[in-house]
Amino acid sequence: MACDNNSMPQSYEYDVLIIGSGAAGLTVALNLPEHLNVCVISKADISSGATLWAQGGIAAVLDATDSVENHIQDTLNAGGGLCHEDAVRFTVEHGKASIDWLIESGVTFTRKENDDQYHLTREGGHSHRRIIHAADATGQAVSTTLASQAAAKRNIDLKSGRVAVDLITNRNLSLPGNRCVGAYVLNLEDNHVELYRARFTVVATGGASKAYRYTTNPDGASGDGIAMAWRAGCRVANMEFNQFHPTCLYHPHAKSFLITEAVRGEGGVLKLPDGRRFMDKFDDRAELAPRDVVARAIDHEMKRLGADHLYLDISHKPADFIKHHFPTIYEKCLGFGIDITKDPIPVVPAAHYTCGGIISDDRARTDINQLYVVGEAAFTGLHGANRMASNSLLECLVYGRAAAQDIARREADIPNVPSVPAWDESQVRDSDEDVIISHNWDELRHFMWDYVGIVRTTKRLHRAKHRVDLLQGEINEFYSNYRVTNDLIELRNLVTISDLIICSALQRKESRGLHYTLDYPQAQGEARDTILVPTTYRTLAP
Repeated sequence: MACDNNSMPQSYEYDVLIIGSGAAGLTVALNLPEHLNVCVISKADISSGATLWAQGGIAAVLDATDSVENHIQDTLNAGGGLCHEDAVRFTVEHGKASIDWLIESGVTFTRKENDDQYHLTREGGHSHRRIIHAADATGQAVSTTLASQAAAKRNIDLKSGRVAVDLITNRNLSLPGNRCVGAYVLNLEDNHVELYRARFTVVATGGASKAYRYTTNPDGASGDGIAMAWRAGCRVANMEFNQFHPTCLYHPHAKSFLITEAVRGEGGVLKLPDGRRFMDKFDDRAELAPRDVVARAIDHEMKRLGADHLYLDISHKPADFIKHHFPTIYEKCLGFGIDITKDPIPVVPAAHYTCGGIISDDRARTDINQLYVVGEAAFTGLHGANRMASNSLLECLVYGRAAAQDIARREADIPNVPSVPAWDESQVRDSDEDVIISHNWDELRHFMWDYVGIVRTTKRLHRAKHRVDLLQGEINEFYSNYRVTNDLIELRNLVTISDLIICSALQRKESRGLHYTLDYPQAQGEARDTILVPTTYRTLAP
């Protein structure tokens, strides 16, 4: 790694630049050969991404009564006909090896009481118990373990307080070829944009659920990687499929706290304010129906009753059982005066997972040479129209390891990157109108929630499209005239993401999986992906 310390802004050069430090990004870093110089950048602390928040666990075939074919079929069933079977099979077949790697890396999963075997739970859409977990804080266990492992590696630089502004390609440099050569990155400590040159660049930035008013995701989930890759020339697919988790804790002081699917998997029941159950009216599987079914049922009942929230009740289970299986949820709720061993949990749906993303193959490669994507920012074909619970962390691990293997195989043949100009701030000034950013941020998230949420109509989508076009004009003008800040970068990315979601939703003239529209309530006969191409993008939207 080379660094120019004598100029501002600073310039760095690595073999591999990884943008994002969740399970996907760190899996890539830890599986790369140690002779490669690697940099992992993160907006906040290295282990502060969406992985840290994951409660439920990781789906994999680990029990003798289960099988790869069962897991594949469950995933295909949940995906509404849009899963790519080759991607599903690739992911599931590499599941056990990925879990073994985590265990070897030091992740401590929960074992059965008085038994040496790992405890496996079951979640919505799964026909078998196959969710390996670390109590109800699996993401924390995985994230902190991998971050600790990465910090101990001499060839890996971990840089927090950095947010990527844009990818750099040969096209930006007026050079022939279709190659990514790094990224411009804002250092949040000194507010200077740094230059990161790299032979390989990996996008591992997570999803885009912050486009919505209510979300279970951390603040950094602003779709940065998807938006940057789109601007760089990558295709995206199936952006209309946004998973809304059915059960986010409803409390004025509880910010984005998820009540894991495993609560329902272990017997939790959904109830109306009067204490009656209702899920059996919507699906024979009741509380164990896939998330889209449960989220729409809750949304329907809330609108029918004019209720702000409903309830998830597991208080009929023994108190010791609840405390053992869900210690994080128990303590969190207790802090808000809710004893889940005695009382039902107030819940509301919230934007949770972006099923679409940057199109990639089974080696995590994108449309641009030497640019990879792993994790929630990727569209691998695994999730289809609806992600099945706990397949997401599995995808991070499987494709993270695949990306690292592909980079290791190719790295000897990839030349050094060309010279790249530093970020030019000579024509911009500090903003004196930050109120514009905060106002546009709030407006965007409100109309996305109201018009492009759990239930959609064509009229609502057109209204959202009109608003997002106006916002894009305002934000692009602001971006061109003022120095970049974290809030401006995220807002710019979120308005791009919102536009992609809206245009994708307008193209799908049916209801399928997570995309439900009152104007087309039935699924069409043939399931097709919605693919947006940058060069023809403006002609795609109705």
